[in-house]
Amino acid sequence: MIIARLIADQASIGSELETRLERASDALAKAGTPVALAGMLDFSGDVLQISLAEGQPVAVADILSDHFGGCDLLVADHEIEMPRLFVSDMDSTMIGQECIDELADFAGLKEKVSAITERAMRGEIDFSSALAERVALLEGLEESAIERCLAERIAPVAGARTLVATLKSKGCRSVLVTGGFHHFADPVAERIGFERVVGNRLAVADGKLTGALDGAISDSATKRRVLEEELALLGEGARVLASGDGANDIPMLEAADYGFAYRAKPKARAAANGRIESEDLTAILKLLGIPQSEWVEG
Repeated sequence: MIIARLIADQASIGSELETRLERASDALAKAGTPVALAGMLDFSGDVLQISLAEGQPVAVADILSDHFGGCDLLVADHEIEMPRLFVSDMDSTMIGQECIDELADFAGLKEKVSAITERAMRGEIDFSSALAERVALLEGLEESAIERCLAERIAPVAGARTLVATLKSKGCRSVLVTGGFHHFADPVAERIGFERVVGNRLAVADGKLTGALDGAISDSATKRRVLEEELALLGEGARVLASGDGANDIPMLEAADYGFAYRAKPKARAAANGRIESEDLTAILKLLGIPQSEWVEG
C-alpha cells in the first residue's frame, strides 16, 4: 500500500483540483500504480490523500509533483504515523540563511564563498573540500563577528518553532545535524527547541578564526550516522522524520521514513519522498495528519 498526501488548496491548483487529480491518476495508472482511493482528509479541508495498491514512493511523488504544480506532499509505503525522531539540517532548512555565507560578508567575501556553497549543495563538488576551502577564507576574522551575524542575519524559517514544539508534544525527539558550525547551531537549536546538536567547530585563537576546523568534519555520512544512532535508542518500529535541502542531506533523507526536501536543490528533491515547496514548515504537520488545533506555538 502506498499513501500519498498533498496540500491541495494552493493558488496554483485552485479550481483545477479534480482535473489535475484525473490526469495524475491516468499517469499513475500508466506507470503501473493505479489509484485505489482518493479524498480529502476529515481533519483538514486542504489535505488530499491518495491510496495506491503498489508503487515506489519517490516515483509516485515525481508524478504528483508534475501534475499538481510542485505542491507540498508526502508519499509513504505504509499508513502515515507519528514519527518518534526528527533529524534536520539547519542552513536553508530550519533557518533561511547559509551561515557561512552571511559570516563571509563580514570579511567582504560573501560572493566568493556563496558560489562555493551553491556548488556544494548541488552536489557538484565534494562537501568536505568545499567546507575546508570556505573556512580557510575566513582566517583572521574576529570571533565577535559571529555574534553580530547571529543577531543581524540569522532567523528561523516560518513554522520552524511550531513544527519542533508540536512534534515534541507528541513525544518526538528532535536533533539538529548540520554541516555548519556549533557557533551558530547551538543558539539556533535553543531558539527553535532542538534537544541535540551535531555540527562542525570553528577553530579560534586569540579571538580570531584560524581558517581551520577544530575536530572531525560533520558531513553527509555524519547526518545519516546520527539518525541511525538515535533510531537505535528508540527501538524497532519507530518512524523517523528528516528534512534538508542539499546534496549532503540525501543519505539522511533516504534513511528516514518521511524525508522532506525543503525548497531543495534538484538532487535532494529527487531523492526525497516528502517535498515542501512553500515556505512554511507547518506544512509537514498537515501532511503528518496533525490537526491545527493540536499545534503548539514555539
